[in-house]
Amino acid sequence: MSVLDDKFLAEVRDMPRRNLAVEMLEKLLRDEVTVRFRRNLVESRRFSEMLQHAVIQYQNRAITSAQVIEELIKLAKEIREAKDRGEQLGLTEDEVAFYDALETNDSAVAVLGDDTLKPIAQELVVTVRGNATIDWNLRESARAKMRVMVKRLLRKYGYPPDKQEHATQLVLAQAEVVCEEWAA
Repeated sequence: MSVLDDKFLAEVRDMPRRNLAVEMLEKLLRDEVTVRFRRNLVESRRFSEMLQHAVIQYQNRAITSAQVIEELIKLAKEIREAKDRGEQLGLTEDEVAFYDALETNDSAVAVLGDDTLKPIAQELVVTVRGNATIDWNLRESARAKMRVMVKRLLRKYGYPPDKQEHATQLVLAQAEVVCEEWAA
């Protein structure tokens, strides 16, 4: 039975000891985020922050145990939906990770849309995979070369210039995460 399964979530909701249910659900969701999104920096950060926010509210007694359980169940459902996003977009797991890094900029999404962000993400995977050496993230010259390639690619597709630097930094951070697995 999965942590994200509706039947399991219903059982947690009905547990008599609410504080134990909260702790169990928090730990299971934290583990789920770590495992499912270990290669997607943006989604990992987003879900970790949402989880932390709900738990802090509960610890500060801003919400009751029943309310935090509902928040955590809602978060579990969002995690389940995020898992299937790659299939809906027609992208691989690595491409979705780069797509998410590009999508954090709302003006880029508004200007470019999915039809342009998808090919950028696909090309980023090819570019990073083709140019990432084992220690590229440690050598400044290799990092600079990768940064230039990312900036050229963003410029090629008309990514908003005011947001290119932030996107470049996020794409490079995402590349570091993904390249660790490619090298292993």
